[in-house]
Amino acid sequence: MPLFMDRHDLPGVTPEDAARAHTADVAVAGRYGVEFLSYWFDGAVGSVFCLARAQTPDAVQAVHAESHGMVANEVIPVSEPDVVRFLGEVHEPVDASEQESPFRAILFTDIEGSTALLNRLGEAAYMVVLTEHDLILCRALATWRGREVKHTGDGLMVVFDRVDESLSCALMAQAALAARPVSGASPELRVRMGIAAGEPVSHDRDLFGQAVHLAARVCAAAAGGQILVGDSVSRHPSAAGFRFGEPSAMGLKGFSEPVQVSAVLGGPS
Repeated sequence: MPLFMDRHDLPGVTPEDAARAHTADVAVAGRYGVEFLSYWFDGAVGSVFCLARAQTPDAVQAVHAESHGMVANEVIPVSEPDVVRFLGEVHEPVDASEQESPFRAILFTDIEGSTALLNRLGEAAYMVVLTEHDLILCRALATWRGREVKHTGDGLMVVFDRVDESLSCALMAQAALAARPVSGASPELRVRMGIAAGEPVSHDRDLFGQAVHLAARVCAAAAGGQILVGDSVSRHPSAAGFRFGEPSAMGLKGFSEPVQVSAVLGGPS
């Protein structure tokens, strides 16, 4: 059966309210051929996100309408591999005390001048350097619990459960890249990085769509060796202690309004 994720905007909702609503959904779901797999609760903005198998999004909405009347603001189709990559292992919460935030940080990396580097070194030597780059980034991901979503050829797309972990990972990787020995056969690797954060369904019909697009654009705007972040990252409570440059309004492709962007200058001392 198809897999769907929905979003409920419920200001003032509590973890207990979310748990009771989910229990009520599960109780009547079978009558509509729906199977609820999990839910996530974001108390900061009063949003609940449900993951369910159903034949149609209307069936999911029908369950909500009968069980508690709080129909979703939006229901989108999703793929199971994407859900696991972005949100991690899916399981049924035990009770209201087991509340996981759906908020995720997304990191893009990109090797500056990769095409010119390939042309200068040749394919065999370039692959050696690229492998070294991948190992450095993978060590940082393993340390800070990042999940690789995809390899872009000269960079990575990675998701983190926490904003502070994404920042620490980016700083660790940049420090390791800067410290690696440089020679003619192993030239300097300057990697640009961009981080954005958000919730899974942001009224754009895509799983983490807006956050993904912003992270990619911010990465493209960064200089080699630089980490740029959107204000959803720099203003996040878990980013306290990290040092950022002055924010600047930046026009980015695909965004109708300028976006506030800051450079990451360092981590907690």
